[in-house]
Order: sequence, then C-alpha cells, then structure tokens
Amino acid sequence: MSATFLFLLLAVYAGKLLLRALNLRFLARHGDDIPDGWEADIDRDRLRKANRYTLAGSRLGLLESLFSQVLGLLFAFLLLPHYDAWVQAKSSHLVLQGLLFFGLLGLAQALLGLPFSAWRTFVIEARFGFNRTGWRLWLQDLLKGSLVSALLFAALVSGALALVLWSPHGWWLPVWGFMALLSLLLLYISPCLIEPLFFKFSPLRRPGLENRVRELAEGAGIKVSRVQQVDASRRSGHSNAYFTGIGRVKRIVLFDTLLEQLEDGQVLAVLAHELGHWKHGHLRRRLVAGQLVSLAACLSAWWLLQQDWLPRLVGAADLSFCGRLVVLSLLGGLLGFCWTPVASWLSRRHERQADRYAVQATGQPGELAAALRRMARENLSNLHPHPLYAAIYFSHPPVVERVAALVEADEGP
Repeated sequence: MSATFLFLLLAVYAGKLLLRALNLRFLARHGDDIPDGWEADIDRDRLRKANRYTLAGSRLGLLESLFSQVLGLLFAFLLLPHYDAWVQAKSSHLVLQGLLFFGLLGLAQALLGLPFSAWRTFVIEARFGFNRTGWRLWLQDLLKGSLVSALLFAALVSGALALVLWSPHGWWLPVWGFMALLSLLLLYISPCLIEPLFFKFSPLRRPGLENRVRELAEGAGIKVSRVQQVDASRRSGHSNAYFTGIGRVKRIVLFDTLLEQLEDGQVLAVLAHELGHWKHGHLRRRLVAGQLVSLAACLSAWWLLQQDWLPRLVGAADLSFCGRLVVLSLLGGLLGFCWTPVASWLSRRHERQADRYAVQATGQPGELAAALRRMARENLSNLHPHPLYAAIYFSHPPVVERVAALVEADEGP
C-alpha cells in the first residue's frame, strides 16, 4: 500500500515538473515574438528581459519545490513514526501535542525556506530592478510576519484540537464552524490590525481621483469606507490594486507604484474590473464555496482519520491523531492537483466577467487594455505561457488574450 501511495505522489510531482518544463520550453521558442498590437508598448529588449525574469523565477521555484518535496517525502515515509512517538512521549494532552508537533514542523519549514526567500528578494528581484527592500526592513517584516503567523497558528490548532477532545465522535462540524468563524474574523480585522503592521496607508494624493473612484463604486452599488494608497514602493517596484475587508470595513487600496505608472482613466478601469467581482457576486460565491469545501474536507477528514489503513500509506503501523493529519495532508495534495484545473477555469471565467463589467462601467475598453499592457510591461510579465500550463494554473486569462478581447470590444462589431 505504501509503495502505491509513494508512486502516486511521485507521479504528481513528476507531472508538475513536466508542466514547468513545457512552459519554459514554450517560452524559449516564442519568447522573442512581440504580440500583435503590443509593438508600441514593448520592444524586443524589454521582452527578452521579461523572459529572463520568468526563467530566473521559474528555476528558483523549481529548485525550491524539489527541495521541499524531497524533504517532505523523506519525513513522511522515514521519520514520521519516530517524530510522532517523540512528541507523544513529551505530552499526553492532544492540544499540547498538536502545538509541539506542528509548531516544530512549521518552524523547520520556515527556516528551510529562508534562503529561497532571501535569494528571490535580494538576487532575482534586485537583478531585474524590482527590489527596494533593505535587509533591515526584510528582517522586520519577517519577524512581524512570523509573530502574526504563530499567533494565528496557535489559535487555530488549540481551538480545533480542543473541539476534537470535546466532541471526539462528531468533531467535524464544530471544527468546521470554528474555522469558518476564524476566517470571517480575519476578513474583518486584517485591514485594521494586520495590514497596517506591514504597510503605511494614506489618502489618495492625486487630486480628484478619490471622488471618481467613489462615484465608480457607487455606480456598482458598493459603499466603501476608505479609498487609500499604500507605500508598496518601499519594498518592491511591482504594481497592483485590491479590495480588502467585508461589510462596513471594505476598502479600496492602490499601490503607489500603480499610481506612478497609470493615468487616471487607466486606474479607474483597473478598479472597475475589481468592482465587477463585487457586482457579479464572485467574492461572496467564493466565500460560500470555500466554506462548503471546508465542510466537506472536515467530514472527510473525520472519517479518514478513523481508518486503520491510513498510517499504512506511509509504512507506519500506527500514528497519533497529529501524525495521521500529516498523512491526510499528502492525500489532500493529490486531490488538490486534480482540482486545480477546475478551480483555475472557474477563476478565469470570473475574470472575464469582471473585464466585461469594466467595459460596461467605464465605456472605455481601451483604457483597461492600455492599463494591462502597461502593467505587463512594468511587471515583466510572461507574454507567452504554454496554453496547457495556463489552463491548469492561471487564475487569470493570459494577459495577451485579455487585451485582445478588450481591443475587439473597443473596435465594436
């Protein structure tokens, strides 16, 4: 049984590596081709720079993925029973076992990931002109992020395992309810308590733009509490815009780098796209769908964790509740790989709907097309992803495809 399970895991990992290789080979073959209609936005030198950036990031991602997957398999199939027995010897209380078991694993994972994070920031991002973070700020963000993650981790693990002890024969429902409430709480407190730990938010400094943004939001039937810009340029040259929060704490946040790159009409077109997600109920549907998937996962986990054969998937005679959760996470990875193309397709469908709403709300499809071309140029986006790779992994349609659809809408029937 363990040999079959290991073969399936290796087959999935090999499939992921093949997809990466396919995408990079496609880029090598077509990377120098300037897409039709992009001649005024990107020259061949800029395109080659974007290709080198994609290649460098992909190579590091490939190395990091191989490293983590090999270590994960070695731990699961060789060390897990010994580590599990050691943790059980330290404490007989499930909550304390869980905090120690997953706390040490999380710490090890974070420490092993530090070299990759530092290389990505101070070598790759710096080489291509994006990094604006010094070591001091990077370490400050690391420490604050680690503290926030540790607190959330402790709350999640303690609360969930306490509910398992409270209702050992039917814990799946209260655990799901606890996780759902915690996720909703985070949506409320993140804009007010967590995000300000890392970024400085301020009112828009471009005269008249905030009023136009509010008018656009009101046209979509959305009332936002604040329209702000964030000092993203302290850390990176990448640009973006997003909505955050729910209920009365909804905010529109613009990267200062985005404001530097785009004109007012283009900024409004980008925000109209984001408003389209609200107008079509995408965020609400994703929230509901996510909770339904979480409910099904809790029910499935409750049943699977009781099965005697579960530890044998990694060659162990028996494992504790925490040890069985590790095996369960490996099973979840197999299912997640199968679900990824479906989730990506649904996400791309929503993105196309949001683009169409932006065209309807602004009446200027050319503004969104221009914004996407400018953002792709400035962010050194890959303009030539392999169609199969994009179909499986891309949450947005490839940018060249999006721009072509907007240009067609601008030209009319």
